[in-house]
Amino acid sequence: MEQYNNITTFIRELYKVPTNFIPLHAPTFAGNEKKYLNECIDSTFVSSVGKFVTRFEEMIAEFTGAKKAIVTLNGTNALHLALLCVGVDAESEVITQPLSFIATANAISYTGAKPVFVDVDCDTMGMSPISLRKWLEANVEMRSSEPFNCKTNKRISAIVPMHTFGHPCRIAEIAEICTDYNIPLVEDAAESLGSFYKGKHTGNFGKIGVLSFNGNKTITTGGGGMLLTNDEDLGNHLKHITTQAKIAHPWEYAHDNIGYNYRMPNINAAIGVAQMEKINEILSSKREIAREYSKFFKTSTSISHITEPSNSRSNFWLNAILFPSIEERDDFLKFSNEKDVMTRPIWKLLNKMEMFKDCQCGDLSNSEFLEDRIVNIPSSVI
Repeated sequence: MEQYNNITTFIRELYKVPTNFIPLHAPTFAGNEKKYLNECIDSTFVSSVGKFVTRFEEMIAEFTGAKKAIVTLNGTNALHLALLCVGVDAESEVITQPLSFIATANAISYTGAKPVFVDVDCDTMGMSPISLRKWLEANVEMRSSEPFNCKTNKRISAIVPMHTFGHPCRIAEIAEICTDYNIPLVEDAAESLGSFYKGKHTGNFGKIGVLSFNGNKTITTGGGGMLLTNDEDLGNHLKHITTQAKIAHPWEYAHDNIGYNYRMPNINAAIGVAQMEKINEILSSKREIAREYSKFFKTSTSISHITEPSNSRSNFWLNAILFPSIEERDDFLKFSNEKDVMTRPIWKLLNKMEMFKDCQCGDLSNSEFLEDRIVNIPSSVI
C-alpha cells in the first residue's frame, strides 16, 4: 500500500488539495462564461437561435480546421446523425471498437444497425488498423463495389474508431482501409478536442467527425456536441436536419425531410464561446499535468503512465495509468477512492454488455488486456 499512498499523496500535492475530495475531471470557468450567459438571457435568445450558436460553430471550425461545424445537444446525438447521413440503416453493420464509452455502440443501435467489434492497439487504446484489416480480409466480400459480411450477409455501412481519452488512434491508416473497402469513416472524436494526428486535428479524417462538450470534457457547454465535416453540402444538410428540417420562410411551417430536434441552445453555446476563448490555456495546463504524471511514474517499477502515441499530439483529456494485473488495479481503486481521490477503471468492454453480447467480434486480446489494467486518475485543469 505504500506505493498507492505515494501516488495519492503526489496527486494531492499536484492539485494543492491536502485533505478535500479531488474529482476525476471538473470543469473550469475562468473566463467570460457568466458575462455571456447574462448577455444571452438579456437578449431572450436562449433556445437554438442566437449569435452564440453561430459564433461557437465558427470557433470550433477555425480551431479544428474543419470546413463546417454544426452544434448538437450532445455527442451521442451528433454520432447518431452522422451515422444516418452516411447511410447506416437497420439492414447494415458498423465496425467499431469494444473499448469505448457506451454512447458509441448506443448511437449505432439507434439506427437499427448492429455493431461489429475489432481490437485496439495497446499504445493508443484506439482501433487498430492491423486488426481492422485482418477482420475485413477474413469476413468481407465486395458486391457491386459495396462491402458485405459473408457470415451475416449484412452490408458494412460505416467504420467508427474512437480516440480514447484524447489519444489519437492510427486514424490516417484506418482512413486508407476505409477507402480500400469503400466504407464511410465516421470519427468518434468525442474526447479529443485539441488532439492531432500527423498535424491534422482529429475528426477531419473521415466523412464526418463528432465532438462532445459534456460537463467532464476538455471544454464544456454543460451538455453539447458538434459535427465536423469538410463537405460543405453535407454540412449544410446536417445543420438543416438538426433543426427539424424546416424550410426557411417568414411564417410558414414546411419541412422537407425527417428532422431531429438536435440543435444546441444559444444559452449552452454562450458557455462554449467563453470556453473556446481559453482553449489554448486549458490544453497547455493539461499537457503540464501529463508531464508531471509522466515524470512521477517513471520512478515506479510496476505502474506506467500512458503517454502520447507516435505521430500524435494528445489533449490528455484523462490521464491513464497501467497496472500489472487486475488485482493491483482493484486494490488501487479501492485505496484511492477511500482516500477521497477519485479514480476510475476503463470501461467494461462493449461486447460484454448484455445488449451487445451477441455481436460479431474479432480477436480482442489487446482490449481485454487494457480492460483489466487501466485506471484514470485526476486530470482537471490546474
